Amino acid sequence: MSSGASRPTVGAVVLTMNDRPEDFPQAMASLLAQEGVDLDVIVVGNGCVPEQVPEGVRTVTLTQNVGIPEGRNVGASEAKGDYLFFFDNDAHLPATNTLARLVAEFSRDPQLAYAQPRICDPVTGATLRRWVPRLRTSDPTRAGVVTVMAEGVVMVRRDLYDRVGGWPGHFFLFHEGVELAWRLWDLGGTGRYVPDIIVHHPATDPARHETFYRLNARNRVWVARRNLPRPLIPLNLATWTLVTLWRIRSRKALRVTLAGFREGLAGGQGPRKAMSWPTVLRLTRAGRPPIF
Repeated sequence: MSSGASRPTVGAVVLTMNDRPEDFPQAMASLLAQEGVDLDVIVVGNGCVPEQVPEGVRTVTLTQNVGIPEGRNVGASEAKGDYLFFFDNDAHLPATNTLARLVAEFSRDPQLAYAQPRICDPVTGATLRRWVPRLRTSDPTRAGVVTVMAEGVVMVRRDLYDRVGGWPGHFFLFHEGVELAWRLWDLGGTGRYVPDIIVHHPATDPARHETFYRLNARNRVWVARRNLPRPLIPLNLATWTLVTLWRIRSRKALRVTLAGFREGLAGGQGPRKAMSWPTVLRLTRAGRPPIF
């Protein structure tokens, strides 16, 4: 932690299930070593009492696992700062000025709603396609305006986060970042990918679990039904269906995916707040029309 009233204030939210006894202390040490910002760190125990928490860090204990987006919402409600930094508990900040550099992006652009660093595997240096928040992912070192985000390591302007109501907590896992990004854009904000700011994160494959296929499909439907103008919903879902049929080779995975798709169509997406048509145009001009 640090002091100094003139410095930017950052509330950092970290979730834990006490299942990463080696990664979590490293993540926390790198977070607490940050310089140039006033930092307020909240560790949320998602269905557990947080362990291995450094002295001076506040904690919140949830009696059950409420999912990642809702756990982040709980942490954000406790964290103090003009910016919120959401940080996976197996990530690591290799430099002590990472947060200060991210904050500087907001200072340069008053319209900026969120900034995402480049996420790299600490061993191979690889950046996975799903960590690059744009359609063209072949060059992860290319900076620019983006319309979605990689949720696990991202900084968000606090006032805008509060105005959109935070993450969609009932999603539990997957695609909450698409919704948050779209809603921030609908307020007139933008997103920026800053690949020269590096964060380390082990390259794992979420598709190894059946839960991935079910919730990935369900939440894609929910994102579309909650956020898109009605004429665009069938276009978005049709595009996603075609891409899914092309990508998935496992019959079992395809069955689980289709079950999740039907679950999404059955309802449960929560309140609808469709983005404006000017926002659709802005997203399209930024390189990602919201049917993809």
